[in-house]
Amino acid sequence: MFSRVETACIGLAAIGEVFDTGIMTPTTRPPRTSASASSSPHTVLIASVATAALAGLLFGFDTAVIAGVTGALKAKFALSEAWLGFTVSSALWGTLIGAMFVGTLGDRYGSRNVLRMLAFLYVVTALGCALAWDWYSFIGFRFVIGIAIGGSSVLAPAYIAELAPPAQRGKMVGGFQFAVILGILLAYVSNAVIGALDLGDSEWRWKLGIVALPSLVFLALLFRIPNSPRWLLTKGRDAEAMDVLATIGMSPDVAKAELDAPKGDGRLSWTRHRKPITLAFLVAMFNQFSGINAFLYYLNDIFKASGGSLSPDLQAVMIGVANMVFTLLGMLLIDRIGRRTLLLWGSAGMTAALTVGGLALLGVLPSLLLLPSLIVFIMFFAPGSGAVIWVYISEVFPQNVRARGSSIGSSSHWGWNAVIAQAFPIAAAWSAGVPFLVFAAMMAVQFVTVLLYFPETKGVALEDMDAHMAR
Repeated sequence: MFSRVETACIGLAAIGEVFDTGIMTPTTRPPRTSASASSSPHTVLIASVATAALAGLLFGFDTAVIAGVTGALKAKFALSEAWLGFTVSSALWGTLIGAMFVGTLGDRYGSRNVLRMLAFLYVVTALGCALAWDWYSFIGFRFVIGIAIGGSSVLAPAYIAELAPPAQRGKMVGGFQFAVILGILLAYVSNAVIGALDLGDSEWRWKLGIVALPSLVFLALLFRIPNSPRWLLTKGRDAEAMDVLATIGMSPDVAKAELDAPKGDGRLSWTRHRKPITLAFLVAMFNQFSGINAFLYYLNDIFKASGGSLSPDLQAVMIGVANMVFTLLGMLLIDRIGRRTLLLWGSAGMTAALTVGGLALLGVLPSLLLLPSLIVFIMFFAPGSGAVIWVYISEVFPQNVRARGSSIGSSSHWGWNAVIAQAFPIAAAWSAGVPFLVFAAMMAVQFVTVLLYFPETKGVALEDMDAHMAR
């Protein structure tokens, strides 16, 4: 099955690349960028970064919208807790496959070109989920939408990192995470608005199908942005790369450094890339063992279990707003105080907040502390692991293997995500508070691991990252 998926993706990506280059060779085709020649370089750079970041909005929307339909799906398809977990995690197994294969495609055909194919999948699968005729078709469409999410989680941050100046890379790649959080908030708001329309049995279909609209916008905008100049250089398309550098206002010295940097043989090797591989795997694994996505997927169910006077939908929106505000804080701090510092502070705060939340669900502490503890958890997660993960994964690998290396971190993220999403409703049915305490223990382990092993990458040029990792 994997080979068929990869073959299909290669074909679609190749079509996108042929469409982009036409019949002219890189040396004979006239300089072309998708932005207007009258646009300032700063405007073109921001527009390109913002377009790629929209992949994060779809990522967040598609993964969080399921929280508003779990009850309807359970009733519609007569699901047990275990099968509900499988239904929710079906998209996540797709994300794992997308993350595993798309790195090779990104290095071969370019991140932008493959993102176009993934945007098309977003549109088709959103409509498919809305029109699903039985449980099997629903699972199939959610699985394929997962492929799009997993692939874009690899390529969009990599594309942004390759365009961004070193001093602003953390903030710009952090924009992807902000878009993820904005997508999550929009999913919660969309669920609440559609839920208020009293659409009856078709309500869950509208909640899932609405994502086709931003997907179409994303697809259209991808035809307005250039290829990554660093990717063009690795393909020997130097003239095109210089055109793009001029368009986005990047110094030609950056291109010279990239051209002069050792390229290696283009293979991702454990012997050569042991440290960035380990770092990408760990930062993604710990991100999931914070419990963040388990909470986002089952937030309504968690609040129902705790009681309280506020509706689960309203409490979910409050969590979404907190997530967005503190992700913005992380973007402001990541290039100032650094990735490692944010991870350390985040680990300590999440450990404390998760402990309080777990004890509240166990009845040791008052249940009214659950919502404040989750808000405090978000206050430390969003600027910490939430803001750092995609920045760190996208920058620790050398250029010639960046997309494939990013696939390792993203695959780790989505693999653990799928396992936790599958297991959480079963564990929570046994004991609502124990999963919180397990996540708290893992955040304590993250603190020690980051303190002893993680290097700071703030301000390090991508061309110098390989040497920096070897220290």
